[in-house]
Amino acid sequence: MKVGYHCEECEEAVWLAVPRAELVWLRDRIHVAREVARHVQSGLDGWIVEGMQFLETHAGHSVIVTAKRV
Repeated sequence: MKVGYHCEECEEAVWLAVPRAELVWLRDRIHVAREVARHVQSGLDGWIVEGMQFLETHAGHSVIVTAKRV
């Protein structure tokens, strides 16, 4: 099973290799992740960066956490 974000308005999705709970956390706390990114020199995990990019691209849209069987 893969989980990811799906923009209901654009019909775009991104599938990230992390548990559903992590995606919910990032979606609900993207402001925290942005602040941490400003102060961390070693960088953030790749899934966080990819997830933030997707959420920022679709800001203001209805983005849900979804799953699909692989």
